[in-house]
Amino acid sequence: MRHRRAAAVAGLFMLTVGAACRDSANEVTPYTSVDQVFSEPVFLAFEEHSGVVVRGVFDTEETKSTGVLNRIIAEANAPQADVFWSGDPARAFVLIARGLVEPYRSPNAARIPPRYRADDGAWTGFAARARVLLINTTLVTDVDRPSSIADLTNPRWRGRTAIANPLFGTTTMHVAALFGAWGDDSAKAFLGALKRNDVRIASSNGEVKRLVVSGEVAFGLTDTDDAYSALQEHGAVAIVYPDRDGIGTLVMPTVAVLIKGAPHPVAAKRLIDHLLSVETEERLVQLGAHIPLGTTNAGAMLAGLDQLRPMTTDYARLAQEMERIQPWLREWVGVR
Repeated sequence: MRHRRAAAVAGLFMLTVGAACRDSANEVTPYTSVDQVFSEPVFLAFEEHSGVVVRGVFDTEETKSTGVLNRIIAEANAPQADVFWSGDPARAFVLIARGLVEPYRSPNAARIPPRYRADDGAWTGFAARARVLLINTTLVTDVDRPSSIADLTNPRWRGRTAIANPLFGTTTMHVAALFGAWGDDSAKAFLGALKRNDVRIASSNGEVKRLVVSGEVAFGLTDTDDAYSALQEHGAVAIVYPDRDGIGTLVMPTVAVLIKGAPHPVAAKRLIDHLLSVETEERLVQLGAHIPLGTTNAGAMLAGLDQLRPMTTDYARLAQEMERIQPWLREWVGVR
């Protein structure tokens, strides 16, 4: 009996120690689809000032924007992630729709415009990218410079423009936003006009940048981080925020969410507070030309949020649109 009682006490002690380790505020596991070159320095800065060990899990190029997302979904019954830092809002809403997010109102969220955060704290956006036209200034004069995504369909530029494959990444999101803004008929007509104008379908936004910088195309549609890197490389390029007089420019905030059942909820909330800080946004401006949502300082080479016209976008609906239009997009691209 004495041995059984001792074993029971030892077992209870081990369970208590295990629970304490699991609930430890001294470590946190964020999953992120933000490029590691941008996200890792942010995690290291948090480690340095908080003393919390960050065990980051990053997407690879092969699983970009879906790998860690699918992992969180697969781990739903036994969460391993504490925080999901999404490179775009759509993937965060996939988790919200599945009930895998715990609302958290960070005190640092108050500085973010209401359109980029949820009232209940389910998600908060910050450090955004935007969809822009990258122009080769050697091939395109100031007079002829395009100002709208509609210029991709102008016969003058037939065969001389590029977009990334709309089945993947932020191009999918942009197309879905157009379906939401214009309706199916107009959006399909636009995609049809792109095909008739021999728009070049690149493998990625980075490839669009390369094509523009090399002069293989006159201009292309890409993201601000790729466009900014082209400017940094001293290419003869310019950035245009399209449709300032029309539907506006698609703004894509990165998004922080707290995972429901997070193993380390205290440290997770501290990390989210750090992500939503002014210091983190300023760091991401410098590292990856992100657009701060809580301040107007976007850096000398980029327009701030106050200098462009953001497209009116329902980010929750955007995630649904992306899924809905996939079969049609596969046909458009020629994938069966």
